[in-house]
Amino acid sequence: MYLDEQLEILINEAPEHGVPIPVMEKAVAPTLKFFASQLQHEKYYVLHGQNRSWLVTTLSNRKNPKEEKRVIYAFSTKKDAETFQGIINPEIRIISVPVTHLLFQLFSVESIDSLIFREFPGDKQQQIEIARPKLQNIIQQQLRRLNLNPPKTKNIPPNLA
Repeated sequence: MYLDEQLEILINEAPEHGVPIPVMEKAVAPTLKFFASQLQHEKYYVLHGQNRSWLVTTLSNRKNPKEEKRVIYAFSTKKDAETFQGIINPEIRIISVPVTHLLFQLFSVESIDSLIFREFPGDKQQQIEIARPKLQNIIQQQLRRLNLNPPKTKNIPPNLA
């Protein structure tokens, strides 16, 4: 599925999630496309727990262990997702999600600080982190530039994709 097709789905579903279509078309979708176009893949694999929620990893700052962030890892291959930190648990499912849908959820879900994309199969070192505040700030800038009201999103269910 190409990025424009992914975005069209999000635009059509936007009212269900409390985002007006003009806001989605003129501010959110272009921002999501900007970030998605910098990534290597059109879909990624994420880990879901038993209750269909994303598997969240809490990372601590090495210099200041009290400083933490909550991240979701997105993998370029299903195999990389399966072998993430040696996880073998029948209650954890691996789901393929379009990249723009992942970014939209990052924009919408306040309990997540970042998405970390593992771009290259088998490579645990090369990854791209997209922070929610950065994504939200760019969307807010777009809204101000276009003189649109910011969206009041509901909590987007993890199964949006």
